[in-house]
Amino acid sequence: MSNLKPTDALKFEKLFEMGSGYVLDFTDARFHQFIQQITGMDIYTPKYNTYGGSKAKRLRAFWAKENDPLVGKLTLELLEYWRTIKMLSDSGITDPQDALYKECLGIAHRLSSGTQSQAASPAAVKSESDFLKHNYGEISLQTLKLESGLICILDQRIEEIRKSLQAKASLSVIFLCGSTLEGILLGTATQNPQYFNESPASPKNKETGKVLEFHQWSLNDLINVAHQLAFLGLDVKQFSHALRDFRNYIHPYQQWRSGFNPDEHTALICWQVLKAAVHDLSGKGNP
Repeated sequence: MSNLKPTDALKFEKLFEMGSGYVLDFTDARFHQFIQQITGMDIYTPKYNTYGGSKAKRLRAFWAKENDPLVGKLTLELLEYWRTIKMLSDSGITDPQDALYKECLGIAHRLSSGTQSQAASPAAVKSESDFLKHNYGEISLQTLKLESGLICILDQRIEEIRKSLQAKASLSVIFLCGSTLEGILLGTATQNPQYFNESPASPKNKETGKVLEFHQWSLNDLINVAHQLAFLGLDVKQFSHALRDFRNYIHPYQQWRSGFNPDEHTALICWQVLKAAVHDLSGKGNP
């Protein structure tokens, strides 16, 4: 059972347009697939029919019946889905919607991390402009205690990122930042296997329930678990949406289908996410 407050649930319902029984633009089939991929749960079992059979009522039942980390995990993905469809629409995101989104994001992070004693703080969620202005310093991988051979390769990629930024090769920046961050976090997980494997956010095999081997984790999985363990701050998780999907954009057809057209602004955000991640990891060590 989650500790989602009724007032917090109302904010989610407003953002997810649940008033008429729907959840965003999901069809029944896509809603089922989305929740199963994120949580491993079948939303159309009788377990979630407590309040009725609509998508909105089943989501409310999920909030009521599941634990905080699982509710937080699903809600973070729904927030990312909301943000994506808004950014791809002609109308974009209004200021009131952005303010509500930030409040919901803070609530979801609180649930995901299990820190219910700490109130969600919308002020802790930065705007993109504030995030880009923050100085995380120069990237230095020597403090991360990764294997020397891996650091050598990662340093080469970071140099390629700098060259790509100068050349305004935005898509290359995204690919390189995504793969570099994935390499850093995979190395961090390998150095701290117990913490990463025992995290409630760790990805599991849907059939056996066992935690997946590290090489099977996606960048999204690594970011979620590293944030849950306090290796990474909220900034990295909040602004990592383009990086988390970087593998999809390698395929031209998938990029076309998603409507993703990277620009210099997106590239700079990805570069800033990488710098913020290295900054956070440099100061953490083991939890």
